[in-house]
Amino acid sequence: MMSSLRLAISTFALAASLPVLHAQTAPAAEAMPLTLEMCVTRALEQNFDVSIQRISTSSASNDVELAKASYDPTFSATTARSYSKTAPDPTIAGSAIKSEAQATDLAVSQKIVTGATVTARGALDRNNRISGTTSSGLTGVNGLNPSYLGDVSLRISQPLLKGAGPGVNRAAIRRARLGVERANFDLKGTVLSVIRSVEAAYYNVAFAREQREVRRFSLAVAQKLLEENKVRRSTGVTTDLEVLQSEVGVATAQRNLVLSEQTVHDNEDALLQLIGRFEFDQQLGPIKLITDTTAPEVSFDKSYKLARDNTPEFLSSQRYIEQLKLDLKVNKNQKLPGVDLGGGVGYTSEERSYRDASREVWAGKGYNWQVDLTVSVPWKFRAANASYRQAQLALNREQTRLQQLDQNILVDVRTAIRSVETNLETVRLSQLSTELSLKQFEQEKARYEAGLSTFRFVQQSQATYDDARVSELQARVNLRIALAELSRLEGSSLQHYNVVLAQTK
Repeated sequence: MMSSLRLAISTFALAASLPVLHAQTAPAAEAMPLTLEMCVTRALEQNFDVSIQRISTSSASNDVELAKASYDPTFSATTARSYSKTAPDPTIAGSAIKSEAQATDLAVSQKIVTGATVTARGALDRNNRISGTTSSGLTGVNGLNPSYLGDVSLRISQPLLKGAGPGVNRAAIRRARLGVERANFDLKGTVLSVIRSVEAAYYNVAFAREQREVRRFSLAVAQKLLEENKVRRSTGVTTDLEVLQSEVGVATAQRNLVLSEQTVHDNEDALLQLIGRFEFDQQLGPIKLITDTTAPEVSFDKSYKLARDNTPEFLSSQRYIEQLKLDLKVNKNQKLPGVDLGGGVGYTSEERSYRDASREVWAGKGYNWQVDLTVSVPWKFRAANASYRQAQLALNREQTRLQQLDQNILVDVRTAIRSVETNLETVRLSQLSTELSLKQFEQEKARYEAGLSTFRFVQQSQATYDDARVSELQARVNLRIALAELSRLEGSSLQHYNVVLAQTK
């Protein structure tokens, strides 16, 4: 009996040191092994948070097109037909005048980066007197009936103060492009967080399965001790109380195994939730728990610099400050009075046909020009001043928040490095504790076999060994999760898993 128990203990100790877990039922054990790299790849393809953020990033690129659209030319075409009849003069026979007209107008207008609006216009009109006379007997400027009028003109309206200059007028486009950069950083932050969550979920599944194996081993040992005590009772060496204690030990081990099964399924669901969509009926294959207790050398200065250069939230805040500076510049410009200088030139013609009117209009026989100046000053500039103060406060708030983010990065990096160092030492100590607990359990069992100890002490030593084994597993998982968190802060997870994020422009 004693030799078989020692063999079982040694066999389990050897199996526990292997990196691959065999904590599946028979159907699950046949499934393909599931590596951490596979989980990360699936998560980046199917995770809801990543998919939602990709849509948001694509939406941000449309804001750039919307901003550029304000500089697209606008075409317009108008055609109209009219009829009129004047009231007759009772003293003049046939004085009522009936006429009809048809007008066609084409125009193109475009805003340019200086804030000016340029409008080019061309028109062809037809006027026809149907009946009646005028005091001069003429129907038009040249006495033509019908008469065809041609008109071409060019007009420019340029703001001189409010709304003037490329800096103010291109601010919306620059702001939209900064928004795209922020959306790319938000996507990167989401991907880094998902990778870290997948790593933690993966290691938690590995831990839960290893813990289940520990519980199964504990149940096997408890059942074996129960059988031995029943045999010892039949020979009068053991009392009924010790047999009852063995039965309670079996029941406790069974309860612990049931609870560990629940933990396994809960952790598997958490992993499936991250890496798939509605695939909770899928069997997860064998999972490898990294047993390497070494870790890359960590340095606060190096990690802090990497985190400051790669933390998406910090970089996004910097771009947001640039956006707010643009808003401040635009709002400052809005405090100026509106002074718009306008001017236009045009040629006109009146001929006997549309063809002649459109051809002769360029001869310059008829022409016009205009220069105008418009000034508008809102009373006390109340709205403009309030908007400027709000823009200044928003900028101050975000600059303060950037300093807070910098401090948070510093604290998070310090915490992550301490966590890695602490868990490295914890793993080393927990290994020693497991070895010691195994030897104590073997010794206590040998003492019990020799009649030098009670079964209660055997159960206690077994429970101590089980707890030590679980603690060692937890320490290994904690080390992996601590390293994953440090990689997230440094932004190095992307390079580790060869993730290349397409930059939306």
